[in-house]
Amino acid sequence: MAGAGEKKGKKDDNGIGTAIDFVLSNARLVLGVGGAAMLGIGALAVKRMYDRAISAPASPSRTNQSSKRSWEEPSWLGSSTRLLKNDMKTSVSRSLQTLPTDSSAFESDPVRPKPPTRKSQTDLKKTRLRMSLQEKLFAYYRKNVTIPPMEQSTAKQAAVDICSELRNFIRNKFPDMQLREMHLSGSLYDDLQVVRADHIQLMVPLLLDNNLWSCVPGEETILNLPGFCLIRRENVEYFPRGTSYWDRCVVGGYLCPKSVIATFEKVVAGSINWPAIGSILGYVIRPVVPSESLILEVQYEEDRRLFLDFLPLVALEQHAAVAKPHRLQRYENMWRLSKRGAETAALMGRDQQDSGCRCLCLKILKAICRYNLQLSHLTASHLTNILLHTCEKESDWSHGVLADRFLQVLRETVGHLEKGELPSAMEPKVDLFSELTAEEIDEMGYFLYCSLSEPEVLLRTED
Repeated sequence: MAGAGEKKGKKDDNGIGTAIDFVLSNARLVLGVGGAAMLGIGALAVKRMYDRAISAPASPSRTNQSSKRSWEEPSWLGSSTRLLKNDMKTSVSRSLQTLPTDSSAFESDPVRPKPPTRKSQTDLKKTRLRMSLQEKLFAYYRKNVTIPPMEQSTAKQAAVDICSELRNFIRNKFPDMQLREMHLSGSLYDDLQVVRADHIQLMVPLLLDNNLWSCVPGEETILNLPGFCLIRRENVEYFPRGTSYWDRCVVGGYLCPKSVIATFEKVVAGSINWPAIGSILGYVIRPVVPSESLILEVQYEEDRRLFLDFLPLVALEQHAAVAKPHRLQRYENMWRLSKRGAETAALMGRDQQDSGCRCLCLKILKAICRYNLQLSHLTASHLTNILLHTCEKESDWSHGVLADRFLQVLRETVGHLEKGELPSAMEPKVDLFSELTAEEIDEMGYFLYCSLSEPEVLLRTED
């Protein structure tokens, strides 16, 4: 028997809650799984808005806000745990789990066919909408994604000049520092950078003797952290401390990436006269402080800046690891295993085989994440791996189906965010979402889910 509180609640909402519950309970029979998911999230949102309206006091400002329709409304419809009750989050989560992963799921239920003429009109409308999105994607790419070739060339030349000066300085002033040849890397180097040519990586490979050092995968340590590793000092009894230049960076028997970065920081930020070098090269160069990693800011034109990320690299036993710190401080001794080269090569290789649009789709998604603050935690690595997973499901990546593949990648992304995990395409045991918080995943999931009904909103920029 219902309590007095429940009766009062039903009376206050004038029966709307009962009506919504009835619709949801029968939606799956009428609309199918995909339709029920879409109706479920919409009905819950409407019910939430109605509850807010009858529970909050009326005010002129509230009336004005409710009359204004904005594409940003989904941001407050429950993407934050502060705004969602537990029961609503559970219902929404279940609805999200039924999210269709292919375009056919959004078509009409085949059990209830419509007259041929109406179906033809519907198909024609869908085709027009798809073509409209296709045109908008290409227009967005041309206007907001691509970087002028001259800007790319100038930025790359600035990076080459800085790399050359740094290499010569270290060789002359620190001849005992054991290093391999420095080289440039990153999306600018691979022609995958978007919006601005403003960042590049300077890889600084450490020269380590295999007799003195070994790589311990993170999952084999007490920390149990796949995707990372420890670099352990070996054979100390035969090769005492001091045998290797990098023994000075050993902490607790392991090579500490934080200590390695600190060593280079003394050289790069403390010993080199960057103002003098900059005046010779025609740049303004200064270290970025404070920063967890070592970054140089290079102003190579009046309104153009390039951030050069100085990244120590270790190559041992077919493993490549970089000194890019984990977000949690307790893992500061861990080196990050780098799969970027393999991921990028896999994606670009597929495009070269069939002249596909995978890299084009990746660049559009990267620009969207850059322009939309709500998606700032989705990195190029996340997007590349989601695309690689999608490639396993779809073989047609011709430019004519860019809109279809774009929508499919969005749905795939929402699906991974709903699960809260993203397996690496190269190492499935590695969860690429492991460094994100539950709140960050929740916010991105709701933002992208709400954009599925009108994906064009993602193509808006404030620039």
